[in-house]
Amino acid sequence: MIETAAIEVLGKKDTRSGFGEGLLEIAKRNKDVVGLCADLTGSLKMNAFQNEFPERFFQVGIAEANMIGLAAGMTIGGKIPYAGTFANFATGRVYDQIRQSVAYSNKNVKICASHAGLTLGEDGATHQILEDIGLMKMLPNMTVIVPADFNQTKQATIAIADHDGPVYLRFGRPSVPIFVKPEAKFQIGKADKLIEGADVTIIACGHLVWKSVEAAQQLAENGISAEVINMHTIKPLDETAVLESVAKTKCVVTAEEHMKNGGLGDSVAQVLSLNNPVPQEYVAVNDTFGESGKPDELMGKYGIDTHNIVEAAKKVIQRK
Repeated sequence: MIETAAIEVLGKKDTRSGFGEGLLEIAKRNKDVVGLCADLTGSLKMNAFQNEFPERFFQVGIAEANMIGLAAGMTIGGKIPYAGTFANFATGRVYDQIRQSVAYSNKNVKICASHAGLTLGEDGATHQILEDIGLMKMLPNMTVIVPADFNQTKQATIAIADHDGPVYLRFGRPSVPIFVKPEAKFQIGKADKLIEGADVTIIACGHLVWKSVEAAQQLAENGISAEVINMHTIKPLDETAVLESVAKTKCVVTAEEHMKNGGLGDSVAQVLSLNNPVPQEYVAVNDTFGESGKPDELMGKYGIDTHNIVEAAKKVIQRK
C-alpha cells in the first residue's frame, strides 16, 4: 500500500458562503467595489454586503441582462462591480450582453455565478447548467475561476478585485469539505498541487477536487500513486503544472462538474496535444442534461463521483 499525504479537513461549508464573506471583506478594503444581484441576494449570500454597504448594493430584480449592462457601465466610472446570480442565468441567459458589453469591451466586471452544476440538486435540469465553463472560456479577455472549497472561494473573491478585466467566478450550493488553509494565497492562473504522485495525474476543479483527493487515497490502498492538482483557474490554464506532472506520470485524468465538451478536460487535452500527447480520461457529464435529485445521487448517476475517478485512473494507466 502507498501512503498519501494527509490533507486536513477543517469542516464543511458551501462555497457560495465563501463568496459572500469574501465580497464583504474586499468591500471593506476597496470603496470602488459594488454589488449587483438579480433577485437572489440570500441565495448568493450577499446579505452582509447589502446590510453593510446599502448605498453600494443594487438589486436589479429578475433582469439579468440589465444587470450586466449596468455593471459594464459602472466600470467606466472606476467601479468594480460584482454581479451575482445563478450560473444558468449568469451565462446562458445573458451571453449576448456579456460578449458585447463586457468581454469585447474588456470591462472590469466580475460575474459571480452560484448554484452551478448537478449539485444544485432538486432544482433540476433547467437550472443545472453544465456548459457554462465552455461558454465563458471561449470569450476573449475572460478569466474563468472555479474554486474548490469555502476558503478558496473567499480567497478568489478577494483576489479578483485586483485583476483588471472580466472574470467568471463559479461556485455552488452544497456544503463540501474545507481543506484549503484560510491563510493560503490565491494566485490566478497558478494551480495547487495537493498530493505528489508518480503513476497518474488527476487534475480537477470545483467540487471534484475533494472527490479527487478521496480517489487518490483509495488508489493508494491499491498500490497506485496519484498526483492531485487543484486547477482552480480554467483560463488562463497553468500549462506548466500540467506538463510537469504528465512528464512524470505519463497519463492524466481530468475531473469536473461540467459537460465533457468544452470544460477543463478539453483545455488540458489541448495543452497535451500540442506539447506532450499522453493518454487522458475524462470524468465529466457526457453530453446530457441533468435532472432533479439529491446532489450525491446525481453525481453518482452521471458519472462524476469518487468511484468514477478511481476507475478512470485505473483505465488510463492501462493505456500507457
